Amino acid sequence: MPGFLDPVNLLNSFGTWVLLGLLLVVFIESGLLFPLLPGDSLLFTAGLIAASKSAEIEPFAPIGVLLVLIPIAAILGDQVGYFIGARGGTALFKSDDAKIFKKSYIDESHAFFEKHGPITIVLARFVPIVRTYAPLVAGAAKMKYSVFLTYNVVGGIAWGAGVTMLGYLLGQIAVVRDNVDLIFLLIVAVSVLPIVWEVFKRYRSGRKAPANSDDEPADHPA
Repeated sequence: MPGFLDPVNLLNSFGTWVLLGLLLVVFIESGLLFPLLPGDSLLFTAGLIAASKSAEIEPFAPIGVLLVLIPIAAILGDQVGYFIGARGGTALFKSDDAKIFKKSYIDESHAFFEKHGPITIVLARFVPIVRTYAPLVAGAAKMKYSVFLTYNVVGGIAWGAGVTMLGYLLGQIAVVRDNVDLIFLLIVAVSVLPIVWEVFKRYRSGRKAPANSDDEPADHPA
């Protein structure tokens, strides 16, 4: 995978500023409209390292510190995304020709938001790309800020602390520790399943619509 998508390579690139770099990546992916970062696998790796089970990176922070700082970075990132959306951020997404600000990204996030309501702010944390744009959609849709903040805090803690703690606990199991690369791929696969399912349903609906229209009897003049 590209270097910036490999969590170990990404963390190593920060040198002695690993903790700050980790928090910066979480913040950026959560609120600065750059979804192509290894969010889930990065948090899992941070937990793994905190358990002293990584041969490639020395522990850079105790698990307790990570469980506090990572959710804070995630929550603050979503705050930025919300205010960008509230101030007209959707104007950025005009075309699918753009490399980062694709219109399809905002459309998919909006559909996800419409289907699940405010709980989307929590659910979206666990879905790549959607987690980046859900706060933007919430802001653009003028979701009541107190409601957004509540779900944002819950989601930030559930995702930031939950995935990190999962890495910490599973990293102490030999079979997990010895197959970290496969675990990363599994995390990515599970993360994108909701998006794949939504795309499949839309594709299937799109194929059914023309078929139904062909079955309709034609009107004949009397």
